[in-house]
Amino acid sequence: MTPLIDIIFLLLLFFMLSSTFSKYSEIELSNATSGGGSSAEAPKRTFVQLGAERLLVNGAPMTLKAMGESIEEGQVLVSLDQDVNAQGVIDLLVQLRGRDGLNVLVLE
Repeated sequence: MTPLIDIIFLLLLFFMLSSTFSKYSEIELSNATSGGGSSAEAPKRTFVQLGAERLLVNGAPMTLKAMGESIEEGQVLVSLDQDVNAQGVIDLLVQLRGRDGLNVLVLE
């Protein structure tokens, strides 16, 4: 007679090998680089402060949709408040993704 633990491990192994794992979509974040670049013109910088109940773009309150339409190129520095959740950050990054010439840097 086979012990119950052997049957449980065989079932566990069967379900692990027969299941499929879905890959979630990824958002690419760039690392900070040194400031000693050789470009003569500094990129246009936009400062975004994200909280649970607020979104400030260069100090002015704004909605996510309006922010996504107004920022086209340059560098976006995102500062997160203590009360922001992960969904808020993802919503912000979705509004800014897929644009050539736009560099998003999330500060902790």
